[in-house]
Amino acid sequence: MHSLRKALVAGAALASTILGGPLAAETVAIRAGSVIADAAGEPSGPATILVTDGKIVAITAGHGAVTADREIDLKGKTVLPGLIDLHTHLTGDPGGDFWKEAVEPDEWGVVVGAKNARLTALAGFTTVREAGSGKETAFSLRRGTADGLVPGPRIVAAGPPLAIIGGHGDVNGFTPEVNALLDSGFNCTGAVECAAKVRLASQNGSDVIKITATGGVLSQQGRGLEAHFTPEEMKAIADTAHSLGLKVMAHAHGARGIEQAARAGIDTIEHGTFIDEAAAKVMREKGTVLIPTLMAFQGVSEGLGKGVYTPVVEDKIRAVAPLMNSLVTRARAMGVTVAFGTDAGVFQHGRNAQELALMKKQGMTDREALAAATTVAAKVIGMESQIGRLAPGYSADIIAVEGNPLADVTVLEKVDFVMVRGRVIE
Repeated sequence: MHSLRKALVAGAALASTILGGPLAAETVAIRAGSVIADAAGEPSGPATILVTDGKIVAITAGHGAVTADREIDLKGKTVLPGLIDLHTHLTGDPGGDFWKEAVEPDEWGVVVGAKNARLTALAGFTTVREAGSGKETAFSLRRGTADGLVPGPRIVAAGPPLAIIGGHGDVNGFTPEVNALLDSGFNCTGAVECAAKVRLASQNGSDVIKITATGGVLSQQGRGLEAHFTPEEMKAIADTAHSLGLKVMAHAHGARGIEQAARAGIDTIEHGTFIDEAAAKVMREKGTVLIPTLMAFQGVSEGLGKGVYTPVVEDKIRAVAPLMNSLVTRARAMGVTVAFGTDAGVFQHGRNAQELALMKKQGMTDREALAAATTVAAKVIGMESQIGRLAPGYSADIIAVEGNPLADVTVLEKVDFVMVRGRVIE
């Protein structure tokens, strides 16, 4: 029995080493060339960060003697909080082959998700919001990264999105019989049924409720991008989610759909392509945040004319793509708060940080773009006391880069070191 116990302990230590995870109660000293503890601050100069059991316990100036089990030398790097992407689809890869819904089991999404979780973490993203997946795929992946079995970010998972029958988010493009077989069970009609589906999502493990409040670009429908749910249905969704302590994120393109979702109390608008002053006014009043996902349209535009998408989808991409060149500029001019999200999965995972340059191109400063992906994003998901900055008591979600992202945010496109919850990713 003693030899078995020793073997199990040795095996656990080996697994921890392979995955970059700290041993229990291990204290790690990170020697930084400079620390940006908060997007609102300035680089500190040489500093030491102490990490124990996945939490930051101290940040001190200089590289003086400290008590630690091991040290990580980042003296030539700028160290800062891990980035947060509020809109990803880890369990999927880009492409227009919608028919795969009928030939790939949900379980395959976990395999794909494990690959993409690693790429996302290596890109500097230590927390993501998974914005719609198969029934259990994102939840399984969430557990895998939390337990250190899969290298990847912290995952805030929505699970299957709520949609109207035949709407964006509902399986379509097949014969009626196949559509019915592939239905995930989260379509709803009427306020009572929509409230029940929110409760079902909560019961099944959703951290956030995702709805498709308007039509979408990549679904196989040619009809418009305006509101899908009725005002009563949207309000029932928001009220029920909030009563359960959950926030709601709404895929929304058309202006009236955006306005209706914000008026119902939905917390974030994803995409927001056709936002206008009337929609922005309600968003300002309600504190609704825009997640612009500029990289989504960058990614799909790269596939135009290459046979990636069906003709109906290509038509929609061409219709909305030009608006993305001014989305952040327009929204900010109308007083709407903008946070960071990319829709990774529509484009290749690992390119997430390229969103920062697109935000900067539309008028955000380097500091504002960094804040959107750290402190602002952390507040959106209600985790501002845990992530988004480096401070004692916060999760050890830490990245390191060459240069100063407050002077040039694009340096975040090449991340040299990543720690998620105290575990070094490779």
